Amino acid sequence: MTEQTHDAGTPLSEQPAGAAPHQHGHRHEGAEQAGLNLHKDADNAVDMWDGMYRERPKIWSGNPNPQLVAEAKDLAPGKALDLGCGEGGDAIWLAKQGWTVTALDVSAVALERAAAHAEEAGVADRITWQQQDLMEWEPQPDFDLVSAQFLHSPLLPWRDSVTSAAAAVAPGGTLLVVGHHPHGLPSWSQHHHEAGLFFTPEQLAGALRLDREPWFVNVLTDRARTVSGPSGESGTTLDTVLRATKHV
Repeated sequence: MTEQTHDAGTPLSEQPAGAAPHQHGHRHEGAEQAGLNLHKDADNAVDMWDGMYRERPKIWSGNPNPQLVAEAKDLAPGKALDLGCGEGGDAIWLAKQGWTVTALDVSAVALERAAAHAEEAGVADRITWQQQDLMEWEPQPDFDLVSAQFLHSPLLPWRDSVTSAAAAVAPGGTLLVVGHHPHGLPSWSQHHHEAGLFFTPEQLAGALRLDREPWFVNVLTDRARTVSGPSGESGTTLDTVLRATKHV
């Protein structure tokens, strides 16, 4: 069943209707809708994302993704991993809640900004920033919370990114995955022909083998949210949301 919400999660130039903008990591669709050049002709992920971040002094609002807040606000703080942390909004929010955070991103430009924002927020001592290409990353099951928010990239299949995220969850820990639903993109999206970049709840469950692997599924759904397009028009987009606990 689709949950109706006004969750945000957009770049500064694509604001949700009636709500504040939020921070993302590597959000392919949102970046291009905001008029940013994703530099898809780059030879590697570092050049692609660094090129995008250099186009503007600030890409994301700095606020946490709302699905992270909704799903993690009642969790007991521990060790958290933020994948595709971008300019640091999610990692900083987690640190303020008492988490010790490891935040990964492929872009050195984004990480430099994120570290500066953490200093300003007074939580720099609670966050470790790491430059890491998730295509080469070897996860270890060390984290009480692993958050993968909108990891949509033309260079990294989403099945690979969510599988890596799941592998980093410690026994008893929580996996939180949020992404765009392929059949719920707003009307102005340029990516209706690229449905393979996105995933449904059913596809996500299948990729992670949630019916066979040691997981208890807390939330597996899609959630609609109202957003404003590049010309100020109002529309609806649909997100896929998973929160699962790994059995001890």
